[in-house]
Amino acid sequence: MRSIITIGRQFGTGGHEIGQKLAEKLGIKSYDKELIKRVAKESGLCEEILEHNDERPTSSFLYNLVMDTYSFGITNTSYVDMPLSHKVFLAQFDTIKKIAAEGPCVIIGRCADYALADYEHVLNLFIYGDLNHRIERVMDKYSVSEKEARDMILKKDKQRQSYYNYYSTKKWGKAETYDLCVDSTVLGRDGTVNLLYQFIMDYEDMISGK
Repeated sequence: MRSIITIGRQFGTGGHEIGQKLAEKLGIKSYDKELIKRVAKESGLCEEILEHNDERPTSSFLYNLVMDTYSFGITNTSYVDMPLSHKVFLAQFDTIKKIAAEGPCVIIGRCADYALADYEHVLNLFIYGDLNHRIERVMDKYSVSEKEARDMILKKDKQRQSYYNYYSTKKWGKAETYDLCVDSTVLGRDGTVNLLYQFIMDYEDMISGK
């Protein structure tokens, strides 16, 4: 196994679970929320600040000014003279590169494909799904009404799209941005994992000359 897998995902598609199961099937590590803890440890930024800014671009000058008072513990001086939201992005950017340098893994979200654009053997995947199916899943998972589920999906997708499009040179969710886009509501989560696994194995065979 030589590849690093990045996964972008719409909210409610099961992207987190698919990423975890795919990593287990491949025998490699997966990083989603785990990435936040590592970024906090390596950058010196407060973990709560990282979580609040996770995949959400913050353009508010006042917010950046106020919240910066909570990140003075930062140890990396190269991050000091810039807005807080940029500090968070660059800290994640650096950590993603360090993780990739350690070997094959699955990294979920957080512009990982953009951070690793110059790396070899990176497969960029995107998980999307039928809105009605996603609404049903969110209703069941979070015990919310249909309207609340729809609002959650629209808000979260907008945040992820804005974050990605702000920091990346590509477009979130557009087919040409990724190596493969899969509708997880067609085959289900386990079926999607199996499909992605086969795609990755075929790619591995190709790059190894089999």
